[in-house]
Amino acid sequence: GMNGKSIRLPASTSEEALLLLIDTLNNDPTVHGILVQLPLPKQISEQKVIRRISPAKDVDGFHPFNVGKLFTGDADGFAPCTPAGVLRMLKVSGIETAGKHAVVIGRSDIVGKPMAALLVQKGADATVTLCHSRTRDIAAFCREADILVAALGLPQFVKGDWVKRGAVVIDVGINRVGDKLVGDVDYLPAA
Repeated sequence: GMNGKSIRLPASTSEEALLLLIDTLNNDPTVHGILVQLPLPKQISEQKVIRRISPAKDVDGFHPFNVGKLFTGDADGFAPCTPAGVLRMLKVSGIETAGKHAVVIGRSDIVGKPMAALLVQKGADATVTLCHSRTRDIAAFCREADILVAALGLPQFVKGDWVKRGAVVIDVGINRVGDKLVGDVDYLPAA
């Protein structure tokens, strides 16, 4: 029941051309959502592009208007899809979040920060620790987690002995190592 259209532009596309395309899509009443795949080529400002998308069509939830709604608990805006999907997956899997200690590894605007914001909202009610690449003794924080969301972008960074027994681990990392894709969690036991 949903129509979708993929518009592929060459990497050499100018910022002005992309902004004009966004204006066209913003003004098209048959277009209900716009998602611009990030990262963008270096000649294009991601912030200008994100701010140009109408908040009402910003299905990624990256526009400052939607970010504000997310962080104030206003469910009327769009939340970034990956964190919203993780929260939905926890709920439909029967994983209780209320009162649990959730550790989110990664502070990106795409996953880490919005994931922490969603987990702390009323209804999810988790106690959240947000770690990142500069967190000292990150393994100690991970060992305390009831729910661990790995979104740092470092292949196989989280080791098995960092996870306490019974913890729920959600690995949203996608990293290319050689010819295969791996997550942020190392699932193989240490040799």
